[in-house]
Amino acid sequence: MEQDVESTVTVRQPKLPKKTWDDVPKPLQDRERVKQKIQRYVRKDGKCNVHHGNVRETYRYLTDIFTTLVDLKWRFNLFIFVLVYTVTWLFFGFMWWLIAYIRGDLEHIGDNQWTPCVNNLNGFVSAFLFSIETETTIGYGHRVITDKCPEGIVLLLVQSVLGSIVNAFMVGCMFVKISQPKKRAETLVFSTNAVISMRDGRLCLMFRVGDLRNSHIVEASIRAKLIKSKQTKEGEFIPLNQTDMNVGYDTGDDRLFLVSPLIICHEINEHSPFWEISREHLAHEELEIVVILEGMVEATGMTCQARSSYVASEIKWGYRFTPVLTLEDGFYEVDYNSFHDIYETNTPSCSARELAEMTARSRLPLTWSVSSRLSAQGLRSSEDEELLERNGDLANMESESKV
Repeated sequence: MEQDVESTVTVRQPKLPKKTWDDVPKPLQDRERVKQKIQRYVRKDGKCNVHHGNVRETYRYLTDIFTTLVDLKWRFNLFIFVLVYTVTWLFFGFMWWLIAYIRGDLEHIGDNQWTPCVNNLNGFVSAFLFSIETETTIGYGHRVITDKCPEGIVLLLVQSVLGSIVNAFMVGCMFVKISQPKKRAETLVFSTNAVISMRDGRLCLMFRVGDLRNSHIVEASIRAKLIKSKQTKEGEFIPLNQTDMNVGYDTGDDRLFLVSPLIICHEINEHSPFWEISREHLAHEELEIVVILEGMVEATGMTCQARSSYVASEIKWGYRFTPVLTLEDGFYEVDYNSFHDIYETNTPSCSARELAEMTARSRLPLTWSVSSRLSAQGLRSSEDEELLERNGDLANMESESKV
């Protein structure tokens, strides 16, 4: 019995505390973040990484059928293009065959005494060919409608009008799809990385834009938005909150003359969302900067928009862009091989707020010492003047006594 009791006794090990994400060292956290797939709001090619699901009011797409057809992919657009023409040709071909069948034209094929609705129409295939000739206004002359068929004349008018509408709609849709300014945006390039460095004594976030074509973008303007989730003071969580970043709206620097590559600068001041972000803090941030370049195509006058984005890992702290513009014999040359190149510079790793505080502190002792010295010099000068006045009075008294 004692052996049985001893065998049933189990030793309970103490529960170890569970490790949380905060207990993991930061280098391991950074490695895990790199391993995870970066979820972008806007991809590098400018396409928005958003899918619309559970759309119940799908009838709204049909109310704007023209835009719906233009937005479709090419394979679907071509399929609808061919399908619409084929259906209309088959439908009116069947109508021409039906008229010939009801009037009895198919029973009097080869009878010179009989006047058919359409000459030389002897079956559905010939009716289909006549439908194509009528709608496309080819008119080979072998098959022709006669004046003894009023129902055929009415059908000819209906097919001509409807065929013109179908041609205008489908050809217009294809023309707009071909001439869309999306392809023009393919020649507007953004730098692979954004950089943070000092410019004119201030910490700035910069990225580069360029145009590969010789034809210019008219009225070009640039915008930048910070995409980052936030929680309000009331506890409301706002996913993917959009915050405007000033890239020269106040000074007009956001209006670009995009002839050569330009470096767009965002000054990190107290109004910037990067005001309290340091180099170490940036490595752990989950944010995205969406850049939008808009303008009109000079050749067509259509509005063009190019987009790109930068996540936290693509923002390089302490770097600058390599110059790409050189002066040649009578012209300027742009070297696009160095468009994405950057080089390291001496940049403080603290945040812009800390940098401003340190600058203010460094100026305070200087101003105090200068003012104290000026005040001391003022006191000394006043004392010297008093001494001179006293000496002058003594000298006058001595001269009077001598007299």
